[in-house]
Amino acid sequence: MSLNPPFTAETARLKVKKAQDLWNTQDPRTVAKAYTPDSIWRNRSSFLSGTQAIEHFLTKKWEKEKSYRLRKELFAFTDNKIAVQFWYEYQDSHDGMKWKRCYGLEDWTFAEDGRMRKRMMSGNDVEITDTERWYKEGVDVEDVQISEAHW
Repeated sequence: MSLNPPFTAETARLKVKKAQDLWNTQDPRTVAKAYTPDSIWRNRSSFLSGTQAIEHFLTKKWEKEKSYRLRKELFAFTDNKIAVQFWYEYQDSHDGMKWKRCYGLEDWTFAEDGRMRKRMMSGNDVEITDTERWYKEGVDVEDVQISEAHW
């Protein structure tokens, strides 16, 4: 089954889960290959373009965000666009290893070959305690029941 546009409900959902799995590798070089060479990004207040800049950005991200665990869910889609809601947890190496959860939304636009040519991300970090964590060691992010209050 092709995960290239145009998307169906099934292929859009599978594309989101493939991205989730890819990002959970925390391998900047591999993740960057999923984007076109001229891909445009906005990640919070950072604006960048191109796979080299993406790889650099992700390297810095995962130097800061330790114990990173991510879940993405399909929010909406069209022929070549997907909107995603996501939640990830990490320990902030720049803030005393405090646990944090990021809540966010992304909109993605894809090239014909299935690579992403545009990614726009908005997210907010919330400090959490160890007992508030969802993605503890051994827990599959897919098994976590996320209540409506967090959607």
